[in-house]
Amino acid sequence: MAMNEQKKTVRKKIEATGVMNRIMSDYFYQLDQASKTGEQKIAWCTSVGPAEILRALGFLVHFPENHGAMLGSTRLATDFIPEANAIGYSPDICSYLTADIGAFLKGVTPLSKAYKGIEKVPKPDVLVFNTNQCRDVQDWFSWYARKLKVPILGITTHCGVNEVTEAHVDSIARQMKQLIEPLSEISGKKFDMDEMKQVLALSRECSDLWKKVLDTASAVPSPITFFDGTIHMGPAVVLRGTRQAVDYYQVLLTELRERIKNGVAAIENEKFRLYWDGMPVWGRLSAHSNLFAELQTNVLASTYCNSWIFSAFEPEDPFNSMARAYTELFIVRSDPFKEIYIKTMMDFFKVDGIIFHDAKTCPNNSNCRYGMPQRIEAATGLPSLVINGDLNDLRLVSDEQTKTNIEAFIEQLEENR
Repeated sequence: MAMNEQKKTVRKKIEATGVMNRIMSDYFYQLDQASKTGEQKIAWCTSVGPAEILRALGFLVHFPENHGAMLGSTRLATDFIPEANAIGYSPDICSYLTADIGAFLKGVTPLSKAYKGIEKVPKPDVLVFNTNQCRDVQDWFSWYARKLKVPILGITTHCGVNEVTEAHVDSIARQMKQLIEPLSEISGKKFDMDEMKQVLALSRECSDLWKKVLDTASAVPSPITFFDGTIHMGPAVVLRGTRQAVDYYQVLLTELRERIKNGVAAIENEKFRLYWDGMPVWGRLSAHSNLFAELQTNVLASTYCNSWIFSAFEPEDPFNSMARAYTELFIVRSDPFKEIYIKTMMDFFKVDGIIFHDAKTCPNNSNCRYGMPQRIEAATGLPSLVINGDLNDLRLVSDEQTKTNIEAFIEQLEENR
């Protein structure tokens, strides 16, 4: 099936995008103002780290992984990765880490182009990590701690977890509680349990709304794509625990429900539905979105976007529920758990197949290296395709090979109908 034989199709624009852009702009300008004036303390946090504790203690929160994704999506990352390689960081480790550190060494940030007047990333007063994603985040933040002479605090999480037990929860909750005293000293604000509960309640509300947004993809046709999800997850990542994030997802959910009501598809004449496992290829979001759209195929759901659903949050039991939520993450779990989860999601979203992205520098979020695609295909009867690439390093991405493999995969789906 040649590309030029397909009707030119693009994914339908989400009207709420303008609202999200304003919210994100306000967020970055607030951080920049605080960095320049010192009026409010700033904490850097890993993307699925204990942001709620930081907000309850009055910190503004910056997420370097979000900055890494911006470097990827603006296609700047590949230029800066060698700078980090030159100071001893392997080209095989997380390309968020190497791109972000490389950009810092060169004094460059995509924020400068996106937001007039912002010249650099906000200077941190403290660095807080959680290794629930990988060890790379600890090494990443440790470099900044040495470079900027800033205190670093962290949580060491279990990995390869099948069932999350009370022992897991207790160990993480104790580590979270141990953060309070040093963070209070840095922020100059006394910890208030009522405020902690309020922040966690907002995070839970944001999480619930984000889940409802992503779950709209179960409708046929789907009103949303995976590529939309990678963009609109922004507030769930950087603003959870705030009213702004909750208000935004109410607006977005209303729009998507209206699409479902009126039978409006994100991809016109949706023919095939696919599930995506692994990281996005940030520098190819638009190209991949257009490729699938032209093939009348909606990649509509993913393990990745679901990483910011924290259904275990319970405001009346903050530390235990946060410990559970941050340990129940997909990336923390064992392969048997992941396989059950993915099969459940494939059924829920009514997909015709699954794409696994084998990201060269992100082994923790590449689930196709130990036979999982074959096991899932045997269990579900649905075909899978492995795409080799990377989240940020475009030297590891072959556009022609990806295009050829995807077209062949869609041909296979057509032949199986």
